[in-house]
Amino acid sequence: MSNTTQQLTIKPSALALLPLGIFLALFIGVGSYLTMQGVDFAFYQLPAPVAALPAVLVALLLSKEKLNKAIEQFLQGVGHSDIIAMCMIYLLAGAFAAVAKATGGVDATVNLGLSMLPASMILPGIFVISAFIATAMGTSMGTIAAVAPVALGIAQAAGMDVALTAGVVLSGAMFGDNLSIISDTTIASTRSQGCQMRDKFRENIRIALPAALFAIAVFAFSSAVTEVPAAGDVEWLKVLPYITILVLAVSGLNVFVVLSLGILLAGGVGLLSAEDYTLSSYAKDIYAGFGNMQEIFLLSMLIGGISELMRQQGGLAYLTQMISRIIRLFSKDHSNEQNLRASELGIAGLVGLTNCCTANNTVAIIVSGGVARELAEENGVTPRRAASLLDIFSCVIQGVLPYGAQALLLGSVFGLSPLQVVSHSYYCFFLAIAAVVAVLLKHPSRKLVCA
Repeated sequence: MSNTTQQLTIKPSALALLPLGIFLALFIGVGSYLTMQGVDFAFYQLPAPVAALPAVLVALLLSKEKLNKAIEQFLQGVGHSDIIAMCMIYLLAGAFAAVAKATGGVDATVNLGLSMLPASMILPGIFVISAFIATAMGTSMGTIAAVAPVALGIAQAAGMDVALTAGVVLSGAMFGDNLSIISDTTIASTRSQGCQMRDKFRENIRIALPAALFAIAVFAFSSAVTEVPAAGDVEWLKVLPYITILVLAVSGLNVFVVLSLGILLAGGVGLLSAEDYTLSSYAKDIYAGFGNMQEIFLLSMLIGGISELMRQQGGLAYLTQMISRIIRLFSKDHSNEQNLRASELGIAGLVGLTNCCTANNTVAIIVSGGVARELAEENGVTPRRAASLLDIFSCVIQGVLPYGAQALLLGSVFGLSPLQVVSHSYYCFFLAIAAVVAVLLKHPSRKLVCA
């Protein structure tokens, strides 16, 4: 039985959405208060999994079932195959990122890019480097942490605008994070919509590439280089793991296999190229990578449980009903094409607003995924299209939020206000325009079934 058929048998209830409201109110309320108090990374002082715990309690109390039955429903959501698969991929992605960074792969990749950049293309080059690393690494935060210090040094040595340079790093990191096969946003969006990662990538690239080209053009015309910074020696062996997983992932190889090979290859490179890198170091880096994914791992399971309780209690049915009414208002003649556009804009608005509330694009996708899938199935939006829209619009919002982790980290490294950073996030602005245009333009291929 499909999710849509199951949903029709459940009575819609606005009250069932209260747990989600409590989670968002706690997360936003504490973050806003700490922001006013001048606390750094205010929206990340209360870990999201902790903020979700009261929501779990309320969801259980709202259930009309007996307590044991309600807990069983919660555990069904926690243990859903999509949630478990998502969590396993998080662990592997975290392990690869940690091992590759520890073995010098990030620095080697940055040096490779710098050695290939002409003086007039420093800023576009930084964008490309950030985009490549984020695509291979699957994390915008990891990319920013690796590239930002180097980019700041380049900007200061070359006499460039540091705020613009910070915006370039942010733009490249969001481009790669949005497109990466191993990004947590890609994992969450494709698993929630039941789509293959390679199909979502193909859908995404049609929208993201034009936006990236416009951003590169702006960065090229904005460059004002007075001195060319020197690059370090290129260590091709250390770059190999990044190139390998990128090629394997885009080729359609199972993501578990891709990440496992990446971990083995990055560790092998470290063992061969560094005398002080031992099997013990390798094992510790893998475990450290697991630990880096702890928050999103726990949150995915808790949100999965809350979502199942909300579904059982009619919350998702209520949201679907409400948004369907809005769709009908925008589709006066009820044509399939207008319904298609309205539902796509509804998915975009839903994940965008959720992202504004949570300041976390992966959380926004996890929270919005169930409703987005209902809308897609009811109005003929293909799974790959729905997954693409979820990822794109969460990326857009995350890249322009001054209280998002990416802007806060860059502001800290560059010594800037986060507002200065996001004001130069040109790629995200262009991506929003490209995505809206793509929704409004007729696109017959949307009606094809996702492979």
